[in-house]
Amino acid sequence: MAAALSGSAPAGNARMKAKDISIPIPALATERRLAQRLREHLEEKQLLDRRYQLQQVPGGCVALPVLEEKLSQLCLPPEMPCELVWIQQDPVPSRASRRRAPAQKLRDELRQLLDGSWSEELEQDVPHAWQRHGDLVLLSEDSFRAAPWESLGPVLWETVASALGARRIARRGRVLPDGMRTPSVTLLLGQDGWVEHVDNGIRYTFDVTKCMFSPGNITEKLRVASLPCSGEVLVDLYAGIGYFTLPFLVHAGAAFVHACEWNVHAVEALRRALALNGVQDRCHIHHGDSRQLELRDMADRVNLGLIPSSEEGWPVACRVLKKDTGGVLHIHHNVETPPAPTPVLPAEWGSPEAQHPMEDTGNKTVGARIRPEWQRWAETTATRVQGLLVELHGRPWHTRVLHIEAVKSYAPHIHHLVLDLECRPALPT
Repeated sequence: MAAALSGSAPAGNARMKAKDISIPIPALATERRLAQRLREHLEEKQLLDRRYQLQQVPGGCVALPVLEEKLSQLCLPPEMPCELVWIQQDPVPSRASRRRAPAQKLRDELRQLLDGSWSEELEQDVPHAWQRHGDLVLLSEDSFRAAPWESLGPVLWETVASALGARRIARRGRVLPDGMRTPSVTLLLGQDGWVEHVDNGIRYTFDVTKCMFSPGNITEKLRVASLPCSGEVLVDLYAGIGYFTLPFLVHAGAAFVHACEWNVHAVEALRRALALNGVQDRCHIHHGDSRQLELRDMADRVNLGLIPSSEEGWPVACRVLKKDTGGVLHIHHNVETPPAPTPVLPAEWGSPEAQHPMEDTGNKTVGARIRPEWQRWAETTATRVQGLLVELHGRPWHTRVLHIEAVKSYAPHIHHLVLDLECRPALPT
């Protein structure tokens, strides 16, 4: 199974001060026998975080720390199944940590700027981690909130940029409750918030002050990029800036994608990204509420990438599927998972959806585990979608669970899953 993100980076109020809890460190967990090969690959790609040592994690696996700002570049060969986790316990510093890390360089230059006015309050107010988008550094919302910083004016942000090797500085706020997950990001240094990301050879572009970018979806983007979509027409009901629309077009070989999105800023970002990747002629953007989509009977595949639930899009997905041949739905959902250890079921490997570059067909790999509650959710969803199709078309339909993908988890016990569901009209007897 592809590397499944087991925790997204805490942000905002969810991130506690360093004196209260250790800073979460992203790491790739894999079987002990594969750890050395994975380490060599990460070193070659300059993804290994040398500040921290390898650590043992539950399940008899080894976790290799990776650089958070380079998560979007993560692309592993098929013989290296792994899981992306956030190490919550105290990290073990490596010998390399004795060298001056960027976070330490930032503190040193700020101390010089304040000329002896350093305090414990200021120390705790300086971030240890941040997101990098090209020449723009995005700080967490709890950074530089102490009153003394305000007196420094623009020189503060110029110093931060210099220490971190950036030209632009922005600070995130809370996500706005507007149904579009619009970020509340303030640009502190620079003229605009437009940035570019490259994932798996695909160029994404967006304005950090208007749109969000989630590195936690990288494993699912890698997976859909390898699906057999040649010649297919696809509908992406929640396209955003193109998280999945672009992999389907650039790598999976979809003939045409109908991308639905109601956020005007995401629409502009997607339009620019389509042009950057030279696939604008194979995609039509439907700006508006996907529930009002007027397409019918034309899709071989539908992507429903909305969490915590894409259920409102199920009727639309059923309507756009080809009525004579059906197709495949990729249904995203957050599923609660009990904390107690439970038996695991083998993932299904018989379909193309389950055979993508980062999977292993054995059941001992980190990702190749399907928990019973996940299977129950998938089967319940399959039954409900089947009912929608029968009601819509007035004749029998069959649904079949092809694959269940664990994308990431949210503390304490909620998993973001994707169900690949095959939907076909019953053949006349």
